[in-house]
Amino acid sequence: MHIVQIYDTTLRDGTQSEGISYSCEDKIKIAKRLDKFGVHYIEGGWPGSNPKDFDFFHRIRGIKMSQAKIAAFGSTRRPSVAAENDANVKALLESKTPVVTIFGKSWDFHVRRALGTTLEENLAMIHETIAYLKSCGLEVIYDAEHFFDGYKANPAYALETVKAAGEGGAETVVLCDTNGGSLPTEIMEIVRVARSYLSVPIGIHAHNDGEMAVANSLMAVQAGAVQVQGTINGYGERCGNANLCSVIPNLTLKCGIETIPREKLARLTELSRFVSEVANVSHNIHQPYVGSSAFAHKGGVHVSALLKDYKTYEHIEPELVGNVRRVLISELSGMSNMLYKYKEHNLPVDQQSPEGKRILEEIKQLENQGFQFEGAEGSFIILMRKAFNGYQEPFSLEALRLITEIRENNHAYSEAIIKMRVGERVVHTAAEGNGPVNALDNALRKALEEFYPGIKVMHLSDYKVRVLDEKDGTGATVRVHIETSNGPRSWGTVGVSQNIIEASWQALADSIAYGLLEGEQTDQGNGENGNGSDSPA
Repeated sequence: MHIVQIYDTTLRDGTQSEGISYSCEDKIKIAKRLDKFGVHYIEGGWPGSNPKDFDFFHRIRGIKMSQAKIAAFGSTRRPSVAAENDANVKALLESKTPVVTIFGKSWDFHVRRALGTTLEENLAMIHETIAYLKSCGLEVIYDAEHFFDGYKANPAYALETVKAAGEGGAETVVLCDTNGGSLPTEIMEIVRVARSYLSVPIGIHAHNDGEMAVANSLMAVQAGAVQVQGTINGYGERCGNANLCSVIPNLTLKCGIETIPREKLARLTELSRFVSEVANVSHNIHQPYVGSSAFAHKGGVHVSALLKDYKTYEHIEPELVGNVRRVLISELSGMSNMLYKYKEHNLPVDQQSPEGKRILEEIKQLENQGFQFEGAEGSFIILMRKAFNGYQEPFSLEALRLITEIRENNHAYSEAIIKMRVGERVVHTAAEGNGPVNALDNALRKALEEFYPGIKVMHLSDYKVRVLDEKDGTGATVRVHIETSNGPRSWGTVGVSQNIIEASWQALADSIAYGLLEGEQTDQGNGENGNGSDSPA
């Protein structure tokens, strides 16, 4: 078994993705996580291109890396300028990283059109820049830009460019599919040719314009590449880079090739979601291996088989990459889905249980009305609990009034007046908000905090409204989905009505009830009182 080096360029190539911009502090946080995860190289940016990247290299020098080497990225010297006098090369040296990665042209078309120089001068630029950086005591990685397109156009010249890099002293020559249009069979064939031509190790840097970046990276490794460059979540320019969240488990679990330390693979999902959070980008739930839907099962036939053996519908155990198995509840659910959920929540129900059949039928009826429980686990659990003896609703609504006024400054003013029953007590209170739903949320919490102090740590993290039958205009049925968090956990709830306030109330009430139920179970597991008070629930 040989080792394939993982070279992460999330902080450089990944920032070229539309909609992504990291602060220097963001880049420091991600670099620390990448190092902890076990990647071999972290490309921090291009110090000659902007002050932020230069600041990053200055700050990262004071942070000890346990595994990864920090690399600065730049280009070969400019035509007719000595390497030691080139501003970009000087910036690379000033970054004071142990590794520098420089790119140069492999495609004769680019040499003439983009650089505006001769083929001979381009070879000298590659060789002299690498040789100069090596003389300064640095490890040099050479990125052969547009290598595969260059090889297809002029094989002899493309090979001469990487030969110049190897002779200049590059430790690794990385072949780049910069336009992302090559096919796996082409990648394998060309890498094999280059591998036989060079005496230095080869790497691969693939872009995803043809949806082939991961496949191309794997084929390159099969052909002899020993370094894979890519980004977390596949972030990158245009359609992105090779997604390391797929490359790493495919190499490790499917190909038997060592990459990061095996014991750290279980942190992959956590890393993927952390980078999404720092990038302020919604995490792709359908992403292989690390997406929340990667091991989610909806069809009843699938779940029936899954109960017998996970291998029937899962290619790996989700825990290997730090993910979890999920069974979804919808109109496609069968009794197998329900049985899985009963077992998950320790409810003693068998396949012939009247409660189970009743819940399944009710769910199908509700989904026909517009409810959707796939992302509303909280509402489903509350529904399920209500079917069994012993569940007491923590509160019930007696009356609700909402007032919205537009005053002389054209500012909307909302107030919710709510009357709740909690056990034997009736609470009557009011609260304002920046809109009717916000006022309702504030009034509900105000009424319940005396009885359930745990509500203080719950907050709405997302609120979505979907119109289900647009043709009915303002009288259309709407579905409200709410995401609630208490810090460590989050859960979804749902409400459906032709009245958006009623739908919002359904989702809000379920979100609080589920949060209290989960808190009670956690506290009981710790040997504490269910809700932290002497409440009647």
